[in-house]
Amino acid sequence: MSTELFQLLLRMGDTGVVLSHRLSEWCGKGPALEEDMALANTALDLLGQARQWLSYAGQVEGVGRDEDALAYGRSDRQYLNLMLVERPNGTYADTMMRQFYFDAWHNLALQKLLSSSDRQVAAIAQKAVKEATYHLRRSSDLVVRLGDGTDRSRSMMQTAAEVLWPYTGEMFVPDAVDAVVAATGTGFDPSALREPWLAYVREIFADARLTVPPADAWMHRGGKQGQHSEALSYLLSEMQTLPRSFPGAQW
Repeated sequence: MSTELFQLLLRMGDTGVVLSHRLSEWCGKGPALEEDMALANTALDLLGQARQWLSYAGQVEGVGRDEDALAYGRSDRQYLNLMLVERPNGTYADTMMRQFYFDAWHNLALQKLLSSSDRQVAAIAQKAVKEATYHLRRSSDLVVRLGDGTDRSRSMMQTAAEVLWPYTGEMFVPDAVDAVVAATGTGFDPSALREPWLAYVREIFADARLTVPPADAWMHRGGKQGQHSEALSYLLSEMQTLPRSFPGAQW
């Protein structure tokens, strides 16, 4: 088993699973029916992508764990998702700003993975990037509409931008795993995504009349190494209730 490839797959899969669950929490509670459905569809897209990443992770690991075992059988310390996506939904402004920050990174990451030396990684990225492109277009549009909307909506979006900003830094901090997958061509160096991500965020924020927080601000990190906020513990407790209560149950 390639330990570094396994961890790369878990990082991509875990991030998708967690954000998908967060977005699913809006189902039936969206500010408008169209938005309710759009968030549900985005959640389903991310879940579908996560299934592919985790299914392949199970194959690479080679000990018999499938996508379900990886999603429902690990604790928060074993999850390797970005801390950004585990943040509670908050207001709709918080949710859309979180989505925008993630989508801008996700598109860049998938573009890198399209040229992965691992055929399966490249194939998953090829399918996922089509959905991610739409997600970014939608979240970017909503950031502009809400930022350049009423005084209240702009204020809420600016607050969300500043509160969530410290959780964006770890997306671009490489570690030993990143170094190995970048060197082998399987993955990429996340630090290479920082400048294009910042450039895109600045472009959208200018249209939205929002102020970009300082690029050199203090940032949280640790999600990719299994260090998380208590928010993930509560999320997994809810998400894993059924399979942990009835191990091996089949529909």
